[in-house]
Amino acid sequence: MCGIFTIVNNNNSKFNIMEYLDCINHRGPDDHGWVNWNQGTPEYGKSSQRLNGNLIQGHTRLSILDLSDLGWQPMASECGNFSLVYNGEIYNYLELKVELESLGFVFRSNTDTEVLLYSLIQWGELSLPKLRGMFAFTFFDAAKKELLVARDFFGIKPLYYSCVGDNIIFSSEVSSILLNDDVSKKYNPQMIYEYLLTGASDHTTSSMYQDINQFPSASYSKIKIDGKKPIVNVIRYWDIDLNNKITPSFDEAVREVRRLFLDSVKIHMRSDVVVGAALSGGIDSSAIVCCVKHLYPEKQLHTFSFIAEDESLSEEKWIDIVNQHVNAKVHKIQVNREELVEDLDDLMVAQGEPFGSTSIYAQYRVFKEAKEKSIKVMLDGQGADEMLAGYIFFQASVLAASIRKLNFLKAYKFFNSCVKNTSSTSFYLFKITVQELLPSSIAQFLKKNLISSKKLKWLSTNWLFENAVSNKNIFRRKVNRKAPLKGHLKSNLLELGIPHLLRYEDRNSMRWSVESRVPFLDVDLVEYIYSLPEEYIINNEGLSKYVFREAMRGIVPDEILDRKDKIGFSTPEKSWLTKMDLWVKSELDNAVNFSMFDLKNLKSEWSRVLKGEVVFDFRCWRWINLIAWLSKNEK
Repeated sequence: MCGIFTIVNNNNSKFNIMEYLDCINHRGPDDHGWVNWNQGTPEYGKSSQRLNGNLIQGHTRLSILDLSDLGWQPMASECGNFSLVYNGEIYNYLELKVELESLGFVFRSNTDTEVLLYSLIQWGELSLPKLRGMFAFTFFDAAKKELLVARDFFGIKPLYYSCVGDNIIFSSEVSSILLNDDVSKKYNPQMIYEYLLTGASDHTTSSMYQDINQFPSASYSKIKIDGKKPIVNVIRYWDIDLNNKITPSFDEAVREVRRLFLDSVKIHMRSDVVVGAALSGGIDSSAIVCCVKHLYPEKQLHTFSFIAEDESLSEEKWIDIVNQHVNAKVHKIQVNREELVEDLDDLMVAQGEPFGSTSIYAQYRVFKEAKEKSIKVMLDGQGADEMLAGYIFFQASVLAASIRKLNFLKAYKFFNSCVKNTSSTSFYLFKITVQELLPSSIAQFLKKNLISSKKLKWLSTNWLFENAVSNKNIFRRKVNRKAPLKGHLKSNLLELGIPHLLRYEDRNSMRWSVESRVPFLDVDLVEYIYSLPEEYIINNEGLSKYVFREAMRGIVPDEILDRKDKIGFSTPEKSWLTKMDLWVKSELDNAVNFSMFDLKNLKSEWSRVLKGEVVFDFRCWRWINLIAWLSKNEK
């Protein structure tokens, strides 16, 4: 887990490389290095210099595997013709190493970096589907004068880029790209608009900055380093194939899911430093913790849990059950609203872009505690809800499918079972099912009018008009009639759900130089789950994660597996903000500096929220968060 920085430098500009690396040093404080390629000749170094080669690669290292200097990056091949800067972990590096050794490769280190380097030399981009892990890298082939850029299957590891004239800058974070004077700090109005309306972020390749894009997940690009203006042609190397269907018996599926998940947890434990785990008390994080104990009975695992002060949001009861089951070393974290205010500036810098709710602060504090307890690697349950239907709107997809087939009796029974077996109300389930049933064009039209920017008086109509922002694709999600549930799952896993959660997690963990690993986002496990019959994921009684719950029997306590409620990683946001009225108002006062807000109506809306005249929701935090981000961005 590290930070990477690469410049395709066609106009021989001089770059103070250490200035850029210092900006992402928190991602890898253990070491750093750079290579300056000048017309096919490399110069490697660590000191602060102004470099003007036609390709510059930089790296900051967080040492996880082979802590010796042999893991230093940029890593060069023995022949000297190749160099690699890489952020992430290739968990199956031991298996790939054996294969490469059989082909004649000789290894100097015990790092996954060297395995990735020689995999790319041997197979090029064809090596990408062979990898199990999380990664973002740039790999240079001097003979071909070609830079290969790639990102992992799910976008667990970040990679941004900006085309600046004849140059391209790649980095793990936007902050280092913004150091370049030629990169504008102007925000992206469309992204700002979508964030304010829906909380959406990281759902496209655009960022909150006009000049900076995200390199897409499961993709690569080959860029010629030949003095001509470089072009980023993105090629996708992997996708979820919803036509890939198998029909094992349910018991067979249970056994295979159990095997695949245990295998994923096992290879995610490969580390030369201590591994801990985030534990919320839900099924997903509990399964990870219990599987570690199942695989390594003698190991005492450090668990880190946020405990909400609001009892209705607290999962401490469930956390205690799991910790006692595995005899964990327990670390509980409690936070309050005053600490949020105190840490907000640092949290904003860590995230780089606006985020959706104050729950991100709770996560930030969990990783801070791990850092203070000298835990360098953490396991986390991200991805399970999006893969195994952990949200009630997935049940709505199943219910709508039955209604479309005119199977009303089945739909009626399923509806009642869902209300009984989930924490959803009947009204909410009915509402989102109706949305699923409507043709996408009509649903989009209604949503546009229900959440019309014209009705949001705190948004400036002049700003909307001047920036030509659009509702065109904000509410669009095409329903897959052939695979309604898995189509919805795929959309959330690859586009609408998990990308922003992974961004939050990466920045919060790396702020504290902690590597966060997500065993559910294992390509073999994901492909298998998506090939199963939909009723194995949500059963006929509306119970989600059905096959996974049964796969974990005997490993995870039944009290956890039989949970039907869903709290999630929640903070008492309403209580915090309403009790900090003076602070909120002082933050809203700063909106006068930003033309997308109508200050008078913004303050009026907050006053109505306090009086209970309009509902409190995440939009209130989005105002504060965006104003704070814009204010910091102007400095």
